[in-house]
Amino acid sequence: MLLFLKKCAPRCWRCLAILAVMVVLLGVVGWYKLFRSVPQPAFASEDAWFKYGSFEGEADTGLPFWIWVVLPRVFPELVPGPGGYKAFGLTWEEGQETPAGFAKKTLGFPRVTQNCALCHTATYRLSPDSPRIVVTGAPAHAFNVQQLLLFLTRAADDPRFNASTLLAEIGRETKLSFTDKLLYRFAIIPLTRKALQDQGRQLAWINRPGRPAWGPGRDDSFNLPKFMLAHMPEDSTHGPADFSPVWRMDRRKQPGQIFNWGGETPAFRSVLVDSSLGFGVKPNQEFEDKVARMDRFLSSLPAPVWPYASGEHAIRADLAATGRAVYAQECARCHEPTGELCGRTVALVEIGTDPERANTWSQVAADAVNQTIKKQGFRRPDLIKSEGYLATPLDGLWLRAPYLHNGSVPDLIALLEPVAARPAVFYRGYDLYDPVAIGFDTTSTEARRLGWKYDVSERGNSNAGHLYGTNLRPQEKTALLEYLKTL
Repeated sequence: MLLFLKKCAPRCWRCLAILAVMVVLLGVVGWYKLFRSVPQPAFASEDAWFKYGSFEGEADTGLPFWIWVVLPRVFPELVPGPGGYKAFGLTWEEGQETPAGFAKKTLGFPRVTQNCALCHTATYRLSPDSPRIVVTGAPAHAFNVQQLLLFLTRAADDPRFNASTLLAEIGRETKLSFTDKLLYRFAIIPLTRKALQDQGRQLAWINRPGRPAWGPGRDDSFNLPKFMLAHMPEDSTHGPADFSPVWRMDRRKQPGQIFNWGGETPAFRSVLVDSSLGFGVKPNQEFEDKVARMDRFLSSLPAPVWPYASGEHAIRADLAATGRAVYAQECARCHEPTGELCGRTVALVEIGTDPERANTWSQVAADAVNQTIKKQGFRRPDLIKSEGYLATPLDGLWLRAPYLHNGSVPDLIALLEPVAARPAVFYRGYDLYDPVAIGFDTTSTEARRLGWKYDVSERGNSNAGHLYGTNLRPQEKTALLEYLKTL
């Protein structure tokens, strides 16, 4: 026996050595194909970084880029219109691989993740045949996040979400290596499908009876962390609210000022940290550096100026000067950065707007979310429960339509009218600008065809409240509107 072992020993050691080398090689190949991190190329500007930069969440929330590319072609009946991802109201600039708000980065294989620009980049047009003007930091009034989420989860539940179908379509876009095809077939595609199906189960609450659709430019922003992050028991609350502009944040970071429509966030750092959690970020120094970079960028990002420099829609300086006095009397208390209530909440009993958004949040919810975030290792001032809705500066007000926290009033002319005179139905999500009403076109044939029907009678959609300025004389309203264009 000993003699046999001695004769076999060299061969056994060679076999073990070969096996060890194979294991190492497989490990290296696996790391290279699945986990190696390739930095994004340098961006030409901070503006480009805001729109396309990664927050390094690819490991947890990244979608394989090539799967993401082909999904609208494999499931066209699940897309709300022509144009692929553009049908969801995303801002897609010429020459870019992804819409604004999607970061492409290689972690083993190319993946896409979301970033802040998804909800804070918008477009407008000055005429039906003019090019779209992209505005960084603007509320994404045309983006329908609910439709996009439902598209991804419904696609994952479809039997066509399989390796053979997806690989055939991917083959029309790129040539995968033999190894990559194996990885996609047996790992990447099945795991992606499972992840999207899991997400669909977590998001089932958004389609429950009694919860009307959010529509473009809105989300149920504080039910999302309750149910998705803190895993609180589902309740019946429903509070869709408009995306906010994020320019000139230096004017918002004054002592005592709070953030978000319901004043739930006591510091801008909390806004940045909490908004990033959905991107799959980790509490490390790289994340801290990106939060600081985002803070610097948004603090100095200018608000867009009224785009009609000349012609019949140009600002009349004399009328705007008269309107400034009306603004000081009617609006400055809440909306001038030095005003008594600016950056603070106005009680529901005073503001009188739809209460559903405020009712989604409580101190119990704040405590649960705060505890969850602390367990994950993130540091930021705790969320709170405030009463009412936040009064904010009005920078770039002309491009923030529709108005009120839930986007229930289509334009500034309507906002200065009594509730009974405000439109009960209009169509939002169309990006043709209306300089007379000071808002987007919400009534034309094209607005009706391409927009989303907003009905103020639906839950959470009331256009009541905010009666400030509604009793002004017609000439005072005209002057005030002229001044508001200058902000």
